[in-house]
Amino acid sequence: MWVRAVPWARESLEAVLASGRRRSARADLPPEFEEKRGAFVTLKRHPSGALRGCIGYPLPILPLRLAVARAALAAATDDPRFPPVVSEELPRLTVEVSVLSVPEEIRAPRPEDRVAAVQVGRDGLIVEGLGTSGLLLPQVAPEQGWSAEEFLEGACQKAGLPFDAWRDPRLRVLRFGADVFAEKSPSGEVVRVPTGA
Repeated sequence: MWVRAVPWARESLEAVLASGRRRSARADLPPEFEEKRGAFVTLKRHPSGALRGCIGYPLPILPLRLAVARAALAAATDDPRFPPVVSEELPRLTVEVSVLSVPEEIRAPRPEDRVAAVQVGRDGLIVEGLGTSGLLLPQVAPEQGWSAEEFLEGACQKAGLPFDAWRDPRLRVLRFGADVFAEKSPSGEVVRVPTGA
């Protein structure tokens, strides 16, 4: 059912970049899109697959239709790592949507227990504390060929922390799952993205 999130993200993005106006609610989206869900939208250059933007909502604070539409626009215009996407670029970009489960804290008495609790390919990670936070989607670890420990290190680095900060008991580590769907080519067939689980 979440496969519909990808064309919705593209349509929302195209409408805003073309007219400067947000799309109104789509009547033909399934009722499940009114559920509050966390969601991320990732834009990639085609055919290289190079990242062009990725932003989202880790927590279920918005109905999915709004979370996807707003994340698509933010990925295109607000990712500080990249200049804003212009409408002429869209035909060379693919859209990927990750619909998230609710994050749960990994409660572990010892740092090595945190490593054991992370399953590469199933889990996304959020680290928060020490004045910052960082998030990596479940597909990142398999794409990078990371182990669970390297994934924890990557999440810490995303938060601007030392790579081994995950060992600090003051830092909270949360995990979440995601259903991930992406275009095979710009505006093309939408497929489920295997994350390596």
